Amino acid sequence: MPGSTKTMGVLTVGGLVVVTAYTVALGSNGWLWFGWVVLGLITAAIALSKPA
Repeated sequence: MPGSTKTMGVLTVGGLVVVTAYTVALGSNGWLWFGWVVLGLITAAIALSKPA
């Protein structure tokens, strides 16, 4: 896994942890979940576009 893809994966998982913690502590925020989904889609696109 190339470095940039690995970094994006770590950021995506970290973002999920942060958004989940925020939701548990302060209630759901649709914009945070939307941002996380966009980040996940970008990460998936980068992972799929790189040769193995």
